[in-house]
Amino acid sequence: MNLLDAKVIHTVYGLEIYLDVVKNIEIKEIHTPTIDSPFYEVQFGIEYFLLRNEKHYNSLRNYFCICMNQDLSLITLKETETESLFAVKSEDERAATKKLLGEWFIKTSSYKEVINERIKKVKKEDVCTGADIQYNIETIKFLGKLLELTTEELELAPIERPVQLRVLSVS
Repeated sequence: MNLLDAKVIHTVYGLEIYLDVVKNIEIKEIHTPTIDSPFYEVQFGIEYFLLRNEKHYNSLRNYFCICMNQDLSLITLKETETESLFAVKSEDERAATKKLLGEWFIKTSSYKEVINERIKKVKKEDVCTGADIQYNIETIKFLGKLLELTTEELELAPIERPVQLRVLSVS
């Protein structure tokens, strides 16, 4: 029998319970730098249980992004526009979520396994053009850097909120 590693965050909506289980983590998207967007970016989905009033629970999957500059030296956490892991949380709850990512998530065996599986998948892809080869090389380099992230790097990373469109009234 394996001991299951889990973390809990207390929020106004209930207890968020995060389990170190591979099926609870997904890499939804990966972007490498381009002229229009000069950053590496990976979007993770994390499934967790929300225990409300200590009686009712449901499973949720929310997302966040880890972004890095072209030389992989600066890290930013980014909220997604929908289903954000940081959404509808107070500043203390956002800080606890960021701490969870730095002290627990990047150290879980599931995180490492999901990234290593993606690296294997990219290496097996059939590529035909120089651009495809370069994309795969950049993707593998970025994923390798994600495996080396430290708690301190994530704790120091700012959290960017999505740009909200504002409706201006014309008088």
